[in-house]
Amino acid sequence: MQDWDPDLYRQFEAERTRPANDLLAQIDIATPRYISDLGCGPGNSTELLHQRFPHAQLVGIDNSIAMLASAQQRLPDCAFLEADIRQWQPSEPQDVIYANASLQWLTDHQQLFPQLFSQLASNGVLAVQMPDNLDEPSHRAMREVAENGPWQQTLQEAGAVRAKVLTASQYYDLLAPAADQVNIWRTTYYHPMPSAQAIVDWLRATGLRPFLEPLSEAMRLDFLQDYLTIIDAAYPPLIDGRRLLAFPRLFIVARTRP
Repeated sequence: MQDWDPDLYRQFEAERTRPANDLLAQIDIATPRYISDLGCGPGNSTELLHQRFPHAQLVGIDNSIAMLASAQQRLPDCAFLEADIRQWQPSEPQDVIYANASLQWLTDHQQLFPQLFSQLASNGVLAVQMPDNLDEPSHRAMREVAENGPWQQTLQEAGAVRAKVLTASQYYDLLAPAADQVNIWRTTYYHPMPSAQAIVDWLRATGLRPFLEPLSEAMRLDFLQDYLTIIDAAYPPLIDGRRLLAFPRLFIVARTRP
């Protein structure tokens, strides 16, 4: 898969950063020493952590060279590391492991979440936010277009469909045996978007990537046109002409025992 596009991702940075702020607000820890930002992207979440905990040893982790370069330019005094979250092993037990909109791209959460939780120090916090929107019109439309075009076999072979995140109960059961407390909630954000095309642009930077990357340039254009047609109908104009994009997200904040 081609590298991420930081500029495209940042087009809706305020909307993407809002849940990162909401996640950070639930981290009840005064002076963490070691913090890791897993899937730091262009550094918008890392910047929030740095502002909140300026004296912590903070490292942003990502597997995208382009995203890491953008983050380093944004935060020249912070440390960033190219790594696969699944293989990541910190040199010190972490006081905060923060993962905003990154873990949904990975599978095997039954193994991943306990593994990450085991990397925490005593009284450490695992803070996770993941989009939980695969049943929304935005993502149903991706699958509909994928299954009804000349690209069908190509996308099936590429395994383009993202796996659904687990249920709140399943995440609780994964973390509770080793946790002092587990806090889970789900929030739906409603983003007024200027047009149906803006919704497509938002998703080109994230959710559409697995569908678009295996295709030729001509097929990508056709795929996006078919997708735009469905999105235009699925998100009708509001009274001011904007389109309201519903975006559910699942939050998990778990603390280790003292």
